[in-house]
Amino acid sequence: MIKFLDLQKINLLHQEAIEARLLKTFRSGWYLLGEETRNFEQNLANYLGVKHVIGVANGLDALRLILRGYTELGFMQQGDEIIVPGNTFIATLLAITDCGLIPVFAEPDINTFNISVENIEKAVTPKTKAIMPVHLYGRIAYSNELKALAEKHNLKIIEDNAQAIGATWNGIKSGNLGDAAGFSFYPGKNLGALGDGGAVSTNNDELASVIRAIANYGTTEKYVNKYRGLNSRLDEMQAAILDEKLKHLDAENQRRQEIAVFYNNNIKNDAITLPQIPEKGNEHVWHLYVIRTTDRTRLQQYLTEKGIQTLVHYPIPPHKQEAYKEYNHLCLPITEKIHTEVLSLPISPVLTDDELTIIAEAVNSFQ
Repeated sequence: MIKFLDLQKINLLHQEAIEARLLKTFRSGWYLLGEETRNFEQNLANYLGVKHVIGVANGLDALRLILRGYTELGFMQQGDEIIVPGNTFIATLLAITDCGLIPVFAEPDINTFNISVENIEKAVTPKTKAIMPVHLYGRIAYSNELKALAEKHNLKIIEDNAQAIGATWNGIKSGNLGDAAGFSFYPGKNLGALGDGGAVSTNNDELASVIRAIANYGTTEKYVNKYRGLNSRLDEMQAAILDEKLKHLDAENQRRQEIAVFYNNNIKNDAITLPQIPEKGNEHVWHLYVIRTTDRTRLQQYLTEKGIQTLVHYPIPPHKQEAYKEYNHLCLPITEKIHTEVLSLPISPVLTDDELTIIAEAVNSFQ
């Protein structure tokens, strides 16, 4: 079986260095808010080109803390609106509603899977405070048009960068394009921990200070609670692992880009719609390689029989989930078409050329 994502094999690439970092951290006797976290935050900030990185417990908390931060600073209040793509993972929505804010859905471009600026413009109201573009599957959802629209309406741009770490737009890293960004280090991400982890990036000193406090029980000094905070901290073990793996991120993303090019050059099946490769290759780091077909169930079963594991990201759009019954009546035809047709093929830095050939030939033989 060709695994969709062989996490064990990926992490074993860095086994010796990771084990050394873990042993050092174990022996230090300091497991939260210590040297490893500070080092990782600074190294990631340098990598992104931002002033501040705050390590947090997970990607959902990263987005949630950004919104909480803007609320504490008075830029947002409960009942304000945040424009989001209809086509996203539910965490994007959970962060918004958990802060008492209202998600407003905008349809994506079916060719990029990312939110359409034209549809964002239609969704803006006097209560809109921010746009939360999702760099879905690893492709940057940012443009000069998006920036101009945000400036026109005095809106914050909050990047959901859970899937696109390392991607660049005009030489600028994702996570440094908007006003703030949330990262996920879930094990399957391009930069993955051995457990949960996340981060916030921003160039706003005041926002960074507030977020750092909220994430640590709302404290600015021990036992002095300025905010009704959370317990959302990146632990020292995960920080050490991430700091080590960060050194290899660009090389591993490059391998993902090579695989995407291979698939696009070698999959020739009229029943399959392949994802676009941006003209500027670094705008996509291919967290996922997602094809579309109107016969997804049969194709997935066929590939399973051929010994190829695939996954669906995601079968049910957020506005059709039971958790968001109040939005179930919405009709978002592009989003819904995407969610019924997408299938993710294996992509990771440890896939071999022989495995890629097997996958492409299997997809081509599907009828």
